[in-house]
Amino acid sequence: ASLGYCWPFQGSRSEVLIRLPTPVRPTAITVQHTSKIASPPRTVSSAPRDFTVSVSLCQALGAGTWLQGKESCNGDLLGLDEEGEDGTLLGTFTYSMQKEPTQTFPLQNGIHKAFRFVKLAIQSNWGKPGYTCIYQVQVHGKIVGTNAIGQTRV
Repeated sequence: ASLGYCWPFQGSRSEVLIRLPTPVRPTAITVQHTSKIASPPRTVSSAPRDFTVSVSLCQALGAGTWLQGKESCNGDLLGLDEEGEDGTLLGTFTYSMQKEPTQTFPLQNGIHKAFRFVKLAIQSNWGKPGYTCIYQVQVHGKIVGTNAIGQTRV
């Protein structure tokens, strides 16, 4: 990660909704920040600390909107379940400053459905008062799609 080329946001709390290019069964998430060595003050206090990962079953409308309820969703395309649930927490994690800058976190809940949206919610950083930076986020999982005759494949 090149120092300064990050997604910066004001303060220590924020969230981002990631639209995946195809339905995916998420298994892990990777978060990257710059290393202490690459940072002139030899600190990464702007790195995220505590964060959560959720899957969104509904399409977001507008910035920061996490829709609620079955009437707002297209179940076939975005993964809405039969009960009309609108999101599932996949884990709560801590990014460590003592480890490598790129860290992968296995998702904790055994989800057997595919999703189009993943929400990353940053709860705190490592002490930077003005902003938090994320350099890269990767969602890992199994691609789920349909074949030419409409059958689901993994």
